[in-house]
Amino acid sequence: MTTTGGYTTARLAEQAAACELLHFTADDAIALGLLATDRARQAGLAIVIEVDHVDRLAYRAALLGSLPESDDWIQRKRRTVRRYQASTMAVRVRYEEQDKEFNEATGLPLEQYAAHGGGFPVVVSSVGIVGAIYASGLPQIDDHEFLVACLSTFRDTQAH
Repeated sequence: MTTTGGYTTARLAEQAAACELLHFTADDAIALGLLATDRARQAGLAIVIEVDHVDRLAYRAALLGSLPESDDWIQRKRRTVRRYQASTMAVRVRYEEQDKEFNEATGLPLEQYAAHGGGFPVVVSSVGIVGAIYASGLPQIDDHEFLVACLSTFRDTQAH
């Protein structure tokens, strides 16, 4: 069976563990948002970026060329991350590995929940989930990989 992006649950779990941070304050949430925005602008990406800190919106940027529908996608990705405590890609792949479609299998309406790449919980190693980062506007694999790259870079800045 082929899953979205060729991902496996195990690989996504390793990826999530590699993105764990040392700390994540409200100021860190803003810094992560700015880092993501700079990366997106340099690449010319027309996306919407949001960062939550303790279930509260801390940062939002709707970049040039992004579409209003991305706002709705982020809301649906947010509900999925909060409910499943995992990246939206991990949730999607978990169901694909069982030959199931997420919304059909769960009964959750697509209008409210989206297991499409682009939602990623922010985890502090010693604490657990303390926020999340979202991107919308690219194909879902690209949204997911963009967030992983941003979290990895941000984690590396904390190590110094």
